[in-house]
Amino acid sequence: MTTVLDILDKGTAYLEKHGIEDARRNMQMLVAHQLGCTRMDLYLRFDHPIEEADLVPLRESLRRRGEGVPVQHLIGTVGFRQHELKVDARALIPRPETEELAEWLARNVALPDGASILDMGTGSGCLGLALAHDFPTARVTLADISAEALVLARENATHTGVVDAAGTIEFIETDLFGAIPGDAGFDLIAANLPYVPADEPLARELAHDPALALFGGKDGLDVIRRFIPEAAARLNPGGWLALEIGHQQSAEVERLLTAAGLKDVLTLNDLSGIPRFPLARRAES
Repeated sequence: MTTVLDILDKGTAYLEKHGIEDARRNMQMLVAHQLGCTRMDLYLRFDHPIEEADLVPLRESLRRRGEGVPVQHLIGTVGFRQHELKVDARALIPRPETEELAEWLARNVALPDGASILDMGTGSGCLGLALAHDFPTARVTLADISAEALVLARENATHTGVVDAAGTIEFIETDLFGAIPGDAGFDLIAANLPYVPADEPLARELAHDPALALFGGKDGLDVIRRFIPEAAARLNPGGWLALEIGHQQSAEVERLLTAAGLKDVLTLNDLSGIPRFPLARRAES
């Protein structure tokens, strides 16, 4: 008889052998998903037997995780702020760093009723849908160059119920501002654009993310260099621009923000102490 504790121990050892970081937590997530319970519930089920009908798919998931398939793809969801989002290979898996940015904006940015928000490079929709929840009177646009990513973002808008809560969410397939109406101005533009340098080695898991959403040219900033001047021109007076960037990019991005005529330029650190979130505002007049 195989118990919950048996499979947790054996699966953890298997993942460790295959170089998976945080192997115990990964195994807990796989088992909890298969049994339809929470990770905390597992502690109350250690002595419970696992049926063969559950062991077969668990073994397959364990094999694929050992090969580097992200655990989020195997269970199909990830938590982000208030929501449980669908995730798959159509878009980047929402990262904890992006969640930090969403939380900072919710706590520190005051927007007028009926404000206009743009999430450029929305991917799964994680950032834009969190902002739609946090600013429920806002008109929110989720934009991405990838049609497949936008389909996933639409699914998540329905899955989370944010469409009903916000009332006005628009989805636009576009290369940056190419398809954004020319007369559209925004009180907040948030963007998690490709910023990984082309020759930077990636973790195995990132190979399952779309390259279009990852790589930003030789130094990682090709897309961001195009984006910042266009975004600055689309901000309403007093409007905010918020970005997520990679290691050692903050000085250049701050220079770009200043050159675009924005004020109050600074970069916030993430919880690991890395300068991660450049912020800037357009002057009031």
